[in-house]
Amino acid sequence: MKEQALDQLNSFIFEGRDHKVSFVETISVTTGVECDVYIFVGDSTKDLGIIRIQPGCKTPLQKVLNGEKTIEGFASGRGKLEITKSDGDKWSYPVGGVQNSLKVSVAVGDLMQWEADVNSNLVAYEICLPPYKDGRFENLE
Repeated sequence: MKEQALDQLNSFIFEGRDHKVSFVETISVTTGVECDVYIFVGDSTKDLGIIRIQPGCKTPLQKVLNGEKTIEGFASGRGKLEITKSDGDKWSYPVGGVQNSLKVSVAVGDLMQWEADVNSNLVAYEICLPPYKDGRFENLE
């Protein structure tokens, strides 16, 4: 997926297939972070968030509280995704440059956080199955 500034998406490639999507709203998450929310047309089992992170900014540290599957993926820019598993194991996934693709399933009980490099925007995506509802994540910072 290429970065399209503030252009809205009409489709999104997931699991090797091109899915039609429809824009719902843009949410201001925190300083320097916005999320464009989309529904999958004809598929109410999941939704899509396109997360735009300004240089040097990061998403809140979030704990996954519920949901069948939460998928975090890299779209463009430079930065990292950090995940702390419920058993305490920590994983850091640098993206951009050499690592140009990333798709990680985050389990209930895991902590996650995206952070943009100080000199680059970062665009990530999040797919929630079932669709996101308040209470799915707990912001820890």
